[in-house]
Amino acid sequence: MTVPVQAVHVDSPTETRNPRTTDIDLMSTAGILGAINAEDRTVPGAVAAVLPQVARAVDYAVEALRAGGRVHYVGAGTSGRLATLDAAELVPTFNVPADWFIAHHAGGERALRQAVENAEDDDEAGAAEMAAMVQPGDFVLGLTASGRTPYVLGALAAASRKGARTGLVSGNPKAAKPAGVDVLIAVDTGPEAIAGSTRMKAGTAQKMILTSFSTATMIKLGRTYSNLMVSMRATNAKLRGRTIRILQEATGMTMADCSDALTEAGGDLKVALVHLLSGVDVQTAAKALHTAEGHVRKALDLVRVRAS
Repeated sequence: MTVPVQAVHVDSPTETRNPRTTDIDLMSTAGILGAINAEDRTVPGAVAAVLPQVARAVDYAVEALRAGGRVHYVGAGTSGRLATLDAAELVPTFNVPADWFIAHHAGGERALRQAVENAEDDDEAGAAEMAAMVQPGDFVLGLTASGRTPYVLGALAAASRKGARTGLVSGNPKAAKPAGVDVLIAVDTGPEAIAGSTRMKAGTAQKMILTSFSTATMIKLGRTYSNLMVSMRATNAKLRGRTIRILQEATGMTMADCSDALTEAGGDLKVALVHLLSGVDVQTAAKALHTAEGHVRKALDLVRVRAS
């Protein structure tokens, strides 16, 4: 006899019917899109309400990375796909080592493209991944719309046992804070336009939180100067053009001057920037950046102190 798969009732606002969209299947195309857009406009406010908790997660991540540790994302389904996307985009955007941010997705790489049956219910798989890859001092951020995904919670429990700090982004404010989780980010986006379709508002909130979390972490680690991406990796013609434009924006100098400085700096945008802003040679600029652990403003302070 085949044993039926266990069913779990999730008590979450994302699973309830939305009274504003009960007639969405009777609307015109424009009406459907307008109703969805009206729901989407509520997400930024929900995210704003949990920014203090996101800030704690950022500080944990910065502390881990400064100490030589790593940041791990753990998710299933939409949550895991969004986490994988965020981790992948940090390498070209901020030129970080590929192992600074590691995404763990229930079901592995195949599950990024198609659902893998019962993968998110395997708490032992999540725990095994953390046991194999997490080190004391790392920061592990789990993501789950329901607040109870076994793969994610199993991973967080195992990471905590290994001596890592942990955080959980949950789309279910009704779910209890799991034992051992250092920071709970429970964002309340309310009922979805289509009941239970958490790839909609809950997913949008997760995307906003991930983008804010990782970008703030990069800023704190000196991967920007002002609001400019001075650590980006120029991997194509568009990005090579952007590096020149960034130098122009930051210094007010001509394209020719910026291009020459970038060439003299061996293509290192930060070295060229410190060189142009301070007037020191590229060798001195490079040494100052090394001492300042890559922070442009700190490097500029160093060369100005030496010159005074």
